[in-house]
Amino acid sequence: MEQLNPKRLFYGSCFALITTAFSFSIRAGILPQLAERFQLDAIQLGTINLMWFLGFPISMVLGGIFYASIGPKRIMQFALFAHAIGILLTIYSGGYFGLLVSTLFIGLANGCTEAACNPMIATMYTGKTMNTLLNRFHMWFPGGIFVGSIISFVMTKMNMGWEAQIWVILIPTVIYAYLFFGQKFPETPKEASSIGNNLKAMISPLFLFISACMFLTAISEFGPSQWATLVLAKSGAEPMLIVALTFGLMAIGRYFGGEFVHRFDQTGVLLGSAVITLVGIFLLSSQTGPMAYVAAIVFGMGVCYFWPNMIGFVAEKIPASGATGMSIVGACGMFSNAVFQRIIGGWIEDGKEKAAALGLQGDAAELAAGQATLQTMMIFPAILIVLFTILFFWVRKRRGVAAVPAH
Repeated sequence: MEQLNPKRLFYGSCFALITTAFSFSIRAGILPQLAERFQLDAIQLGTINLMWFLGFPISMVLGGIFYASIGPKRIMQFALFAHAIGILLTIYSGGYFGLLVSTLFIGLANGCTEAACNPMIATMYTGKTMNTLLNRFHMWFPGGIFVGSIISFVMTKMNMGWEAQIWVILIPTVIYAYLFFGQKFPETPKEASSIGNNLKAMISPLFLFISACMFLTAISEFGPSQWATLVLAKSGAEPMLIVALTFGLMAIGRYFGGEFVHRFDQTGVLLGSAVITLVGIFLLSSQTGPMAYVAAIVFGMGVCYFWPNMIGFVAEKIPASGATGMSIVGACGMFSNAVFQRIIGGWIEDGKEKAAALGLQGDAAELAAGQATLQTMMIFPAILIVLFTILFFWVRKRRGVAAVPAH
């Protein structure tokens, strides 16, 4: 009889997430080469990147809705197909349209990974172990970005073509395919298998509240790092080293985060994270030279636990929402990034105009615009501090009511 092997499924999930991270960092690293090879302007490159963010939430939502009926195995089979097609289409794209299609396939595959692996891990493990492994699973997104960025940087310096770099994304893809091959996948718990029950739980005030929070936690995490090369270019520090330092620290923090989360609960961790993130973005907006690296450390500590604990909160505090709930919350985060990218770009342009009006030019104008943009981004964690304070007492009250015996 076929036996369930949770450890092998967990490792397979991690390599699938590494594939997602590589597709994010390596594709970002080759954008200049793609622009030169296919004569693409910045708007076209931005549209290509948008397809990554578009495919992600689409497949996360659909994967969550159909998780109970088709199971994680079939979702990951599609993810493997989409990753392979997306990688090959990128290499043999031949131009702008091919890159759009290939990036969409990769985005769809990445969303399937989140849709299948989060609830699968939450099903195989419970309580403290679930929180620990969800944090370790999500460690591999920043960890994979860190490794992928270094690989892309080194291969570019060695004058290796962008095609060779894309082939690298296939390595973790093959590994997760091997780990998942022939394995028995867990069944969906009965209480979380009904779409009707899922939807009922998802229209609850608590779920709607945490979904709104996800819009802000996601952009707090990815906003400053996504635009680091522009807003920190003239800070006297190397932007890519700041990004590497941030994501490397996030990976370490998530690996050792299980005990930390268990001690303070997700609500306490999320509130503390919002406070530290606010301080981190403030420091990034005001520090230059070597102190910018210190600011990156603080920022990395702040955003480290946002994503896995938002997912973990839904799994533990709103279990009836099932895989659909976890997927919807994750999709809210990715959709938030798609929405805010153009807005942040507008802030940068406004900052340049204001700097020019003050008589600043060259590096001084770019530094002022970048710092002003980061200061505007402080609004995200500032709002989160208020929201997570409400959530902290809200959950404590619910726990207290639940502890009162019925008469």
